[in-house]
Amino acid sequence: MNVVPPHVLPVLVLAQLAGTSLWFAVNAVMPDLQLEWGWPITAVGSLTSALQTGFIVGTLVFALLALADRFRATRVFLFCALAGAACTLGAWAMVSDFTALLVWRFATGFFLAGIYPVGMKIASQWYRQGLGAALGYLVGALVLGSASAHGLRAVADALPWPSIMLGVSALAVAGGMLILTLGEPPHAPVRVSTWQWSALATLWTDPRIRSSVLGYFGHMWELYTFWVLLPLILGTRLSGVDLSWMAFVVMGSGAVGCVLGGHAAKHWGSARVAAYFLALSGLCCLLAPWLWDAPDAVFYAWLLVWGIAVAGDSPQFSTLTARNAPAQAVGSVLTLSNSIGFAISTLSILLFVALTDGVPLSWLLTGLALGPVLGLWALRLLVRERA
Repeated sequence: MNVVPPHVLPVLVLAQLAGTSLWFAVNAVMPDLQLEWGWPITAVGSLTSALQTGFIVGTLVFALLALADRFRATRVFLFCALAGAACTLGAWAMVSDFTALLVWRFATGFFLAGIYPVGMKIASQWYRQGLGAALGYLVGALVLGSASAHGLRAVADALPWPSIMLGVSALAVAGGMLILTLGEPPHAPVRVSTWQWSALATLWTDPRIRSSVLGYFGHMWELYTFWVLLPLILGTRLSGVDLSWMAFVVMGSGAVGCVLGGHAAKHWGSARVAAYFLALSGLCCLLAPWLWDAPDAVFYAWLLVWGIAVAGDSPQFSTLTARNAPAQAVGSVLTLSNSIGFAISTLSILLFVALTDGVPLSWLLTGLALGPVLGLWALRLLVRERA
């Protein structure tokens, strides 16, 4: 029986929440930066894509070198949290230079590769049973961490925008220090000393892993593009601090989906829960043209349901992949799947942000449904196995 000390999950959740707060630090202050420096609306897409590209490169390097499996995961997490905080400070110091800002955001994304997937690897070591529920809380922390910059923007509306970037840097340092309080989990696989090429190939050669990662790729087509477009969606009805609060609430509601989905997976299985959330978020995409001009109560309820559903499947995809991956290479397999998934999200962000100039946003959002449709198709094998 694997009895996990009660402090492990809160430490993991708080550390992940703090570390991933770096993700949208610049997005939250973009209205201020655009006003001060005259940047176009497409600047937010460029900066987000720079960070996503950095994350892609970082996860690819981490996966190919098996860093999360060759070194103690908590130390990798700490180093990357400190480095990511330093990059955000660099972005703050050189914020007036858009090219330099792109470089700093790329570097921040690179080091986030040692926070998000490594945190999941740590969780998979501790929770040999109940991993779906544990990752529900952990990915929920990622969602809240991503939304936290908007929350800080709303809380600190009367403060100058640099306080947001400095604040998330301090949070990331605190998260890195906190993770060190966890020792080595019992029964942890022996750390490897060689590259894990054959294990990485299981993304394509193992039918179960292929099913979960392809489903995850469909999910990634939608998730981050929805988050990037959210301020534009809300900007049709809100502005200023009200917009920041609602962006935080809608993005943060994904944490509710992650936690509820984690508990539901105990009864229905991770594949089925992921499929339910994919279907619901796809429906929300398709309803956009019909709910765009709906009364406020209906409009915001639609966005809240979408916010819950669009993130709720993520921990279950990670659970399915971690369960089926070779035990000694869980970190590398998760990291490589993240790398490919975020490459897909970057392409999606660039495409949809570019199309906002010529396509009505209400109709443009329906294109996000392509991801859930393909994800549901990919999950067929795992859903049938549970049935």
